[in-house]
Amino acid sequence: MNEPDFWDGMDEAQKIVQKSSALRSKLEEWMLINKQYEDAEVLLEMAQEEEEYLAELEETMLKLSGDLDAMELQLLFSDKYDACNAIISLHPGAGGTESQDWTEMLLRMYTRWAERQGLFVEMLDYLPGDEAGVKSVTLLIKGVNAYGCLKAEKGVHRLVRISPFDSSGRRHTSFAAIDVLPEVNDETDENIALDYADIKVDTYRASGAGGQHINKTDSAVRMTHLPTGIVVQCQNERSQISNRMACEKILKAKLLERRRAEHEAELSSIRGEQQEIGWGSQIRSYVFHPYSLVKDHRTNVEAGNVQGVMDGDINQFIDAYLRMQAKNKTAEI
Repeated sequence: MNEPDFWDGMDEAQKIVQKSSALRSKLEEWMLINKQYEDAEVLLEMAQEEEEYLAELEETMLKLSGDLDAMELQLLFSDKYDACNAIISLHPGAGGTESQDWTEMLLRMYTRWAERQGLFVEMLDYLPGDEAGVKSVTLLIKGVNAYGCLKAEKGVHRLVRISPFDSSGRRHTSFAAIDVLPEVNDETDENIALDYADIKVDTYRASGAGGQHINKTDSAVRMTHLPTGIVVQCQNERSQISNRMACEKILKAKLLERRRAEHEAELSSIRGEQQEIGWGSQIRSYVFHPYSLVKDHRTNVEAGNVQGVMDGDINQFIDAYLRMQAKNKTAEI
C-alpha cells in the first residue's frame, strides 16, 4: 500500500484496502482477547491470595468467554462465498394479501437485522401487493460475511397469527420463501460469463409509486436466460443502465447457484442423500397466537420474544445454524 503506484488501479487498490482492514480487525480482536486472558491469569493469582478480587475475576472471565464465542463464530465463515455480499429475494406463498403482508414483515426484519450489523441494504427490485404487503422483493446486502450469515435464512418461513385482514378474527397460517445468493465478483465468479446471445432482454415501465422519472420511461429491465429459463428483473433504479447492471448481478448469482446445486445433486446421488431445504420445507415457524414462540426446525433453537425477532434479533438462529453446519462438516471428515 506504500508503493507510489498503488492507487493507479483504483478497483484493485480498494480490494486490497478492504482485505487489509479485515485482517487488521481480526488481529486486533485476537490481541484484545489475549490481553484479557493475561489479565485473568493475574487476577486468578491475586484472588487466590485475597477474595476481594473474585468479583473482578468473574467479570473478566465472562467478558473473555463472550469474546471467544464471537471469535469462534467468525472462524465458521470458511466457505468460499461467505465473505461476499448477499442477494436476498423474498416471495409470498399461497394466501394472497395475508402472505404478502407476511413477506413485508420479513423484509422489515432482515432490513433491521442488517442495520444492527452495520451492513448496507440496497433495494434491487420491489413489487408491491395489490392491497398490502409485497408480491416480491430483492435486496443486495453489502458487508463482510453478509452471505455467510444470511445463507442460514434460505428456505420457507411460516407464520401463525390472528389475521388483521380477517373480519372474523380467525387464525391464519402463511408462508414466504427466502432465497439467498452470494453476489458474484471477479474473485468468485468461477468463469460465470454472460453470453447475450443466450439472453432475452425486455424493458418496460416500472410499477409502484416511483419518483419523478421512474414511471415515465421504460427503465425497468427483465432478463431471461434462454438455456436455463432463469428470469430476473430489476426496476428500482431510475436508469435503464443501472437496472440492467443489477439484473446482470442477480443472473450471475443464479447461474452460479444453479451450477453449485447441480454439483450438490451429483454428490447427493453418489451418497444417496437428498437436499434438505426447498420449497414446502419450512425452516422456521413464527407463532403469534395462541402463544408467542419462534422455533427453528433445523437446530431446535427457540425464542419467546417474537417482537424482538421481528425487530431483527435473529443472530441466535444464525449462530446455531452455522455451528450445526460446522459440526456436520467435522463429522463427515
